[in-house]
Amino acid sequence: MTGTPPREAEGPATGAVAVLQKRADFLRAAQAGRAGTPAFLLQARDRGDDGGIRVGFTCSKKVGNAVARNRAKRRLREIARMVLPAAGRPGWDYVLIGRAEVTAAHPFDALLTDLQSALSRVHAARKPK
Repeated sequence: MTGTPPREAEGPATGAVAVLQKRADFLRAAQAGRAGTPAFLLQARDRGDDGGIRVGFTCSKKVGNAVARNRAKRRLREIARMVLPAAGRPGWDYVLIGRAEVTAAHPFDALLTDLQSALSRVHAARKPK
């Protein structure tokens, strides 16, 4: 197989989180479970393998201009870096989707809490094997 290996975000000693880059991975996550929060939407998919945690981020033009979208994605990347290595499950893909005018303005502590609660709802919907 040719191509570049998936990028990895820095994480604690529990392991790094790979970043989704292929459109097909985003589309498969969109067909799986989801949990909405006031500031973002979380889509989660169990790949069924023992690979690591993978995460993707997206913000449409509804979020705002390029500056607003980039700020929202930076905040989503940071909460994923802080929460997913501990609360995510190996073999799962997660996609965080920013919401218009809310993701960039929502208090950071509330974003962290929202991601943790969204992860628990998504994982509770599907019992572990």
